[in-house]
Amino acid sequence: MATKDAAMSAESAWPVPRDFARKLAHTWIVLAGLAYFADLLRQTRAGLTDGDGRPFGDDFINYWSGAFLAWHQRAGEIYDWAAFHSFQQSIVGDALNYYHYSYPPILLVLSAPLAALPYLPALAFWLSSSWFCFYRALKLAMPKGALLLALATPAVFVNAVGGQNGAWTAALFGAGLLLLDRRPLVAGVLFALLSYKPHLGLLIPIALVAGRQWRALMAAVVASGALIVLSIALFGIESWIDYLRNIGVLRQMILEDGSGVWHRMVSVFVAMRRLGADVGTAYLAQGASALFAACVVGVMWFKDVAPHLRNAALLLGTCAATPYLQDYDLVFTAFVAAWLTAPAGVPAHLRRPALCMTSLILILPAAAAPIARVTGLVIAPPFFLAALLLVAHIGLVASTPASGRSHELSAAA
Repeated sequence: MATKDAAMSAESAWPVPRDFARKLAHTWIVLAGLAYFADLLRQTRAGLTDGDGRPFGDDFINYWSGAFLAWHQRAGEIYDWAAFHSFQQSIVGDALNYYHYSYPPILLVLSAPLAALPYLPALAFWLSSSWFCFYRALKLAMPKGALLLALATPAVFVNAVGGQNGAWTAALFGAGLLLLDRRPLVAGVLFALLSYKPHLGLLIPIALVAGRQWRALMAAVVASGALIVLSIALFGIESWIDYLRNIGVLRQMILEDGSGVWHRMVSVFVAMRRLGADVGTAYLAQGASALFAACVVGVMWFKDVAPHLRNAALLLGTCAATPYLQDYDLVFTAFVAAWLTAPAGVPAHLRRPALCMTSLILILPAAAAPIARVTGLVIAPPFFLAALLLVAHIGLVASTPASGRSHELSAAA
């Protein structure tokens, strides 16, 4: 009887009936799949491009080109923009916009399998393997319903259209958090692998120190160091020198003055720039947001807060802390959705606001860019901060004995 009452209570907390939500998810999966394949077809109008400088698979051409050049003794061409562009044009067979490799040489080590595959099979392998790893990690967070959420999360579609790495990021970040208490060394290694996008790991050391996760922290430091040493041994110290030299130029081009790509950005920094703030003011606002997020994450990980809430705080805090955040990076918000929609995860009186906020966070990746194109506004940061405040309130203020069952839920996962 208690179980039935709990299920009815959870059902009543949903802003829309669950059956309708499932039908909506299935409809989205079908429409998004058709849109994705139509987009791929458009990218074959002129060779492997759309005839307007966009390659088949979009940004994936960077990952494949970097891996191929690195593992064919041509690493010096990766951070040479002219040489890199020339190589990529030879792949697609038509004029191409300038694409660049903005990742540290660590990724050249991690993406080695791509070098053994031709371009088109490599794209299929990249997207399918990253999605599967993301799905398996999500299944640890929610044994039931993970497949539907992994397919219906709008950021997954955005990531696939861009040929991007958001699903890999989500898999590593989510699995690392979910394995932290049971297998801290494995979790630390997963966090180290995430160092190919160091700006998304800003709050991980704070969380691990505050949570006294010393074994995971040690594993992350050792594994990160090993990846750096291995990349130097394989590709030379020059690759790191070239990467560090380029990163300052790219920061100014893409982040500070990047009007051509700002519509894809969802950070506080870019939101301020779109409102007319100068670079210094935007960095000041981003710093304040990052400090707030770091404090919230630090407190929640230091105190005896349920694992699913501290993990959600870290993911949401990351969105508030980094100045470089794009819509495809938000695949990992599926984990926030899993944790905040679990029946035992949130006190009954806060389930409705938690579910509403979760829905908005999930929709953001599909809505942010179109809204930014039309209005010039970056709408995401207020939602990230509001969601972080809600999670902090649930974990630090509104916790009840009933919500304490979430500890058991996390352990079972």
